[in-house]
Amino acid sequence: MDALNVALIGTGNISEAYIKGCRAFDVLNLVACADLNLDKAQAVAAKYAIPQAKTVEALLADPAIDLIVNLTVPLAHTEVSLAVIASGKHLYSEKPLAAAFDDAQRIVKAAAEAGVRVGCAPDTFMFAPHQRCRQLLDAGAIGQPVAAVGCMASRGPESWHPNPDFFYQPGGGPMLDMGPYYITALVHLLGPAARVTGSARSSFSERIAGDGHRIPVNVATHVTGTIEFQSGVIATLIISFDVAGHRLPMMEIYGAEGTLAVPDPNGFQAEVKTYDPTAKTWTTHDLLHAPEWARGIGVADMAYGIMTGRPHRASGELALHVTEIMFAFEEAARSGRRVELTTTCQRPKALPTGLPPRTLDRD
Repeated sequence: MDALNVALIGTGNISEAYIKGCRAFDVLNLVACADLNLDKAQAVAAKYAIPQAKTVEALLADPAIDLIVNLTVPLAHTEVSLAVIASGKHLYSEKPLAAAFDDAQRIVKAAAEAGVRVGCAPDTFMFAPHQRCRQLLDAGAIGQPVAAVGCMASRGPESWHPNPDFFYQPGGGPMLDMGPYYITALVHLLGPAARVTGSARSSFSERIAGDGHRIPVNVATHVTGTIEFQSGVIATLIISFDVAGHRLPMMEIYGAEGTLAVPDPNGFQAEVKTYDPTAKTWTTHDLLHAPEWARGIGVADMAYGIMTGRPHRASGELALHVTEIMFAFEEAARSGRRVELTTTCQRPKALPTGLPPRTLDRD
């Protein structure tokens, strides 16, 4: 095969990014989309020239589809993902893999038993800036990493998101919404984690949406703590919907011989810098991969993996480990103790440089 036939389930706010991202790679042939609201799926199909709009049931039953991207809301991820796996198709899920750790385990186990692959967002760690960070770390640009910090702090999405209510209900919150970007980036750069400590609170009992309606808050909206990596590196993390403004770095890695300033793990920033303590200067580094890479690169990398038999980078194993880390913050906050992790994963392989446009490595 030269390409896999790909379909989307869920045509909401994030679908446009995946449509454009999938079409950036020749290995992906976007053939269909589905939604519980068929009219919505038909409108998206017409707008973006997707050949078919189907019901979810019809899409799952279509033998021509090889891989399905699950873009439903987090609370629906488990049900839809298990249905995709049961249909014998490969699954790529929008983050988080599931709204509960045991559900994430069920998804990964079901896929292994069915002989299909699981992939999961975020794939932003495969974008050019984060691959440059990986190259610098692996080359020893800052020496042995010893510590890291990540901070995503804002006042939440309710002022701009068209359907913000689910962010403040179980299955939502800043950790499940934004935590995957930061934690996945850290695991990509530093390897798997060993244990977590954390504290959490819900600072405001309700939020006001952009249209004026009130949203009750039923999840922690400010989460902070530490991740201790198997390598010994200790990362401090702040993930919050309760902060009006701040001047903390989005992410930095501190090494024995310098500092690496890591761009926004959500993919909206490109500048990579290192600090040399001897020269007391910051250096900006050129990117070595295609700057137009975007969401969909994880799906494309998974497709190459399916076709050639090699592991894919945004894997179910990685997503399960990240999911356990996220819920370990909640457990640590509730119990007041350090939480030992039960999962691990392989550090995703770095991407080679010099790849032609619209392709990734096959090996």
